Amino acid sequence: MILTVTPNTALDLTYRVRSLRPHASHRVSEVVERPGGKGLNVARVLAALGHRVTVTGFAGGGTGRAIQERLTATPGVVDALVPVAGASRRTVAVVDESTGDTTQLNEPGPLITPSEWSAFQEVYADLLASASAVALCGSLPPGVPVGAYAGLVRTARAAGVPVLLDTGGEALRRGVAARPDLIKPNADELAELTGSHEPLRATQDARRRGARSVVASLGAEGLLAVTPEGRWRAAPPARVPGNPTGAGDSAVAGLLSGLVENLPWPDRLARATALSTATVLAPVAGEFDRTAYEELLGRVSVTAEATAA
Repeated sequence: MILTVTPNTALDLTYRVRSLRPHASHRVSEVVERPGGKGLNVARVLAALGHRVTVTGFAGGGTGRAIQERLTATPGVVDALVPVAGASRRTVAVVDESTGDTTQLNEPGPLITPSEWSAFQEVYADLLASASAVALCGSLPPGVPVGAYAGLVRTARAAGVPVLLDTGGEALRRGVAARPDLIKPNADELAELTGSHEPLRATQDARRRGARSVVASLGAEGLLAVTPEGRWRAAPPARVPGNPTGAGDSAVAGLLSGLVENLPWPDRLARATALSTATVLAPVAGEFDRTAYEELLGRVSVTAEATAA
């Protein structure tokens, strides 16, 4: 079983409008609702790849109930979310059909009390006993300590479970120091962590800060991986138009599935890049186009760098 942790789950709403204009009223042509938050997105892709997945984190209020109701309709995903008094957040993605651009609105999430955080930590420790790998994903809701991911990384390491961390800001800085097996920052998160805007230098610095392996997501340019086994660049065959929401989460699913399947790094990176690109091409934010994924998988370019990190 693969475990994904989403402290700040969400009900994702995707609105499609003909053209998004500031200060104007818009007629919405389509509305799609689905359970979201980075770890839930990762879980959905992992399940589609045939893996057994359990999701945990927090769910509360009417929004939390809606998230859990929709999770029951997701084959292969087991709900182990922890109930809280506050209402889970919503996120709104507005897709401009004329340009393909997406505008994202993210609520902060519920206030988590100390007793709720303690209850979650107990659930997390119990779930690790049957996990083959764990992904710690996304933002932290109000009330959760900023060093929470560092503690969760240490708990996973003590249990002998490989751990992937995908977050940003201070939560990432503290989490890296706990020595996760893998982090997957985007370019902005990597620059904020290291102070460098040069991807290779920043990725190497992130490893020195504690991460065993680093895979940097560079948007349309693909992925840059620096690992104990070597370093590689993976790129899709061409730049594609579409909605990038959830593309990074699909990349995490590709990396995590490759880890538990013990695939070589080039194969993990090819899968992650193909999934990420197929997510951009999907009509609904956070889903992936399976036909596109299968077609892209053999066309992703993975190039080894000359010098190991």
